[in-house]
Amino acid sequence: MTRAPEERGGAPVGFMAELDRVGAASVIYLRMWYDGPVSKADVWNDFSSSLGTDDGRRALKAFENLCSLCLQHGRRPLVRHAINCKCIGSDESCFANFITTAANGEREDAMLIATLLVRTDIAPLITSLAIDFGLALMKVNLRALKNLNHDTHHSQSDRPTFH
Repeated sequence: MTRAPEERGGAPVGFMAELDRVGAASVIYLRMWYDGPVSKADVWNDFSSSLGTDDGRRALKAFENLCSLCLQHGRRPLVRHAINCKCIGSDESCFANFITTAANGEREDAMLIATLLVRTDIAPLITSLAIDFGLALMKVNLRALKNLNHDTHHSQSDRPTFH
């Protein structure tokens, strides 16, 4: 029996905890973006508070354009799990790998992954946006780690361990 296309992309393939920080953040923001206007505002607040107004605006614009192009030119709608769901679906896994690959400077591989999400003529556009968005997520992570290292309220042993 073949699953309907809208179910196929939602099949659980892993857990959020298995993703790296950029991949996990990209899935969380993807879920938030399509959860409604309040969650969209939360995305902006996260970006602006973590990156500053100007860099946050650039990150938001890259993400907004990326989502818009995926919606307009996608092979089919991306299936997403609930915001707090611990598992990830196959579409979300593809999106996370796409953003992470792009952010790591593997442009050709990212473009290949992009063809799984959108028409081939749109792949270069979303790859450029994914690079910008992914690099912004890396910057957020670096700032979070820097702030954690400068936290004077917790002893070294109280700090979380990142794997």
